[in-house]
Amino acid sequence: MQTSRYRLNHFILEIFAILLALVFLSPFYLVLSNSVKRLKEILIDAASFPQVFHWDNYSKVWDAINFPQAFWNSLQITILSVIFIVMFSSMAAYQIVRKPSRFNSFVFLLLVSAMIIPFQSLMLQLVRVTSMLELRGELYGIVACYLGFGMPLSVFLFHGFIKSVPIELEEAARVDGSSPYGVFFKIVFPLLMPIIVTVIILNTLWIWNDYLLPVLVIGGNKDLTTLPVAVTKFFGQYTKKWDLALAGLVMAITPILLFFLSLQRYIVEGVTAGSIKG
Repeated sequence: MQTSRYRLNHFILEIFAILLALVFLSPFYLVLSNSVKRLKEILIDAASFPQVFHWDNYSKVWDAINFPQAFWNSLQITILSVIFIVMFSSMAAYQIVRKPSRFNSFVFLLLVSAMIIPFQSLMLQLVRVTSMLELRGELYGIVACYLGFGMPLSVFLFHGFIKSVPIELEEAARVDGSSPYGVFFKIVFPLLMPIIVTVIILNTLWIWNDYLLPVLVIGGNKDLTTLPVAVTKFFGQYTKKWDLALAGLVMAITPILLFFLSLQRYIVEGVTAGSIKG
């Protein structure tokens, strides 16, 4: 009796999980199916399965937004920003953990507090500061902004994980004559790999899909237009080219979706390891 009741409960949970998965996957169906339709078909019935697959939507988008250039811009901005975030955040967290002081505690509190500040409240000041420092419209300007906005969460994650690194390993390295930088990069940094992968994934997803910060910092510099910004070309004041916009959206999210699916297990592993060991 108990076994049959358990099987029934298990079956109900499986059905509920399948229905929930379908709800979350429905936006992907709408985007994919409508990306190969004509605009007229989308306006008539967006939920219907396409009768004819218009693959030329993708070729039109490729030319319209100069996809190779936009892809390269997103790629280089994402890679450079993530590299700097990982390096500076890991070193800052290591200094805060291993050199406890009032100043370091204050810096850590300041960084953690920055996580709760809404980005919208900083937009006007960000435009003013980047203009004053001549960062607008420059590659190093957008990378510097991503570094500033990405460090608080990254330092927080590294801070919890570094506490799990045995300090005896560092002491042994110092006895062998390693410099402070040698201790960090040769001993500590390799041990941080689980949380490094987590930080890389989280920041890559954010930076690749970000729209607002590139618009504010890059501005009208078309040579640095990223994919999210380029896709908005199909949304005018009076017309919206949904067929091309959705095809462009598929092209933009495919690389980052494959990246996420290949490394998603490291997100939970890294965060869990840092919180438990910390």
